[in-house]
Amino acid sequence: AQAHEVFDLRPDEYDGNPQTLAIRVPRHEAYRLDGMVSKALKDGSENYGAYFRIRCRDGTLRWTHTQAYIRRDETGRPRRIIGIVRDATDELAESEERREQAAEHEARRQQTSVVQLTTAALAHARTVQDVIDVLKDTHGLTHLGATSLVMGLVEAGRIRLVAEGPSGSFVPGTLVTRIDEQYPMSEVVRTLSPRFIESPEEFAESYPILWPHITDLHITSAAYMPLIAQARPIGAIGLLYNDRRGFTSDERNVLVALGSSIAQSLQRAMFYEQEKDLASGLQQAML
Repeated sequence: AQAHEVFDLRPDEYDGNPQTLAIRVPRHEAYRLDGMVSKALKDGSENYGAYFRIRCRDGTLRWTHTQAYIRRDETGRPRRIIGIVRDATDELAESEERREQAAEHEARRQQTSVVQLTTAALAHARTVQDVIDVLKDTHGLTHLGATSLVMGLVEAGRIRLVAEGPSGSFVPGTLVTRIDEQYPMSEVVRTLSPRFIESPEEFAESYPILWPHITDLHITSAAYMPLIAQARPIGAIGLLYNDRRGFTSDERNVLVALGSSIAQSLQRAMFYEQEKDLASGLQQAML
């Protein structure tokens, strides 16, 4: 009965199959849990524990904790997992109060954690759309404080916009832009260097073509990173903020590391899609 309550399921909605619980676990959280359990099974661990979120019936997210014991046979092979789940809302609320007492340190830890969690989720992304879905998840990059995200891919000397958020923030005329145009994503692709914009005044002065179209977003600073794989730019990503000015050296390092993880995931996804298209083409030709 307690587990039904934790997962916000009625008794008649659970058929005894653990896979049924997947309806309550967001996809990126499921990827992270699967990876953690697989690692514990392979490295000989006897137990594991993790915090994760579930999506309740009303659409809200709730923190949950699982702790499990791995039973193995005499050869060390895992045979069964016995575990518990519990609501961790109050526990993490208390932790939040403690974090507020050490805000600066915790902010840095959270940023690093977001990069780690995002990287773990990206590791399971097979297609470019999977990568975009991970980045646009509202409980992913927004923990870094960003209010808007844009991402573009380099194609034949141009940058094609593949992700923008939140809804309604699309700037007309930016779906496809030239690399030599005066846009921040174009600049970081040309220079292969990140661009940190620390004030609205700097944004307006540096990018007069773009700025008038985004004034309604009340942007106060922004960070644009080139997405580089095998020493060549494959795209760019931008995080825009409306509640801060400037970036510390630690924050810049975190964002650059994030850009590197995204670039590697994008390249893997592109290779996968190319191989899939090739295999499909070969199969069609044979038929």
